[in-house]
Amino acid sequence: MSTLPKVAWIGLGIMGSPMSENLVKAGYDVTGYTLERDKLDRLAAAGGTVAPSVAEAVRDADVIVTMVPASPQVEAVAYGPDGILDNARRGALLIDMSSITPQTSVDLAAAAKDKGVRVLDAPVSGGEAGAVEAVLSIMVGGDQADFDEAKPLFEALGRTIVRCGPHGSGQTVKAANQLIVAVNIQACAEAVVFLEKSGVDLAAALDVLRGGLAGSTVLARKKDNFLDRDFQPGFRIDLHHKDMGIVTDAARAVGAALPVGAVVAQLVASLRAQGDGGLDHSALLRAVERLSGAQV
Repeated sequence: MSTLPKVAWIGLGIMGSPMSENLVKAGYDVTGYTLERDKLDRLAAAGGTVAPSVAEAVRDADVIVTMVPASPQVEAVAYGPDGILDNARRGALLIDMSSITPQTSVDLAAAAKDKGVRVLDAPVSGGEAGAVEAVLSIMVGGDQADFDEAKPLFEALGRTIVRCGPHGSGQTVKAANQLIVAVNIQACAEAVVFLEKSGVDLAAALDVLRGGLAGSTVLARKKDNFLDRDFQPGFRIDLHHKDMGIVTDAARAVGAALPVGAVVAQLVASLRAQGDGGLDHSALLRAVERLSGAQV
């Protein structure tokens, strides 16, 4: 029998499905719950076990991982008589890998402590491709001992794994990550439109830009999205809109000015308002094209 901890995984979306499957591949006993039947079938086909509810999924788990869209969903699965905290065993470790507000993470850790449940906030960066390839960056907040215990599990999911401080710190770093990513995508989108309108070979231009100081993971990952106008969601505009709200509010709370971030947050919001919220965040290109007179 495996000596690895038993894992309950709550939330099997674009990121959660491949991440949970990577744990199965690494030898973990994974029991999953999500609202979509097809996602449960996918986990079962990969070798996992499915549960009919959050309560059933977490009851015998040593480690509980949540990967859901935002703070309201984390609170919905964590609290209440059918939630994680009322059904997890004392001593279990709850790892929330969603991207939520730092304060939600702090409040969750405090509530869980009263139930004898330990908590780490551990949001990730790398998108769907990073989840599939198990090369995510994982930024963690919480106690050092809990981080050390969770490190082997994290190593089955990602490549860069760093404890950033106490509860909420992982979410704060993730907010900064989302700020950088959004600004970077916006800059790339503007460059694409500028290059195309100038009559330059776009593929060649992006190749040479990737090799210089302008190169970035964003440009490497999103190059084909820009070239092919392929905006199938790896990370949806709707979610990046949520994340820009998180970083804007958190920055205001600590007195940090985000002048460029505020502009990009408005551009993300405008793209969403035009019906593109379900597209990949590389669809910021569509916003720049509209501003430049294109019909998209």
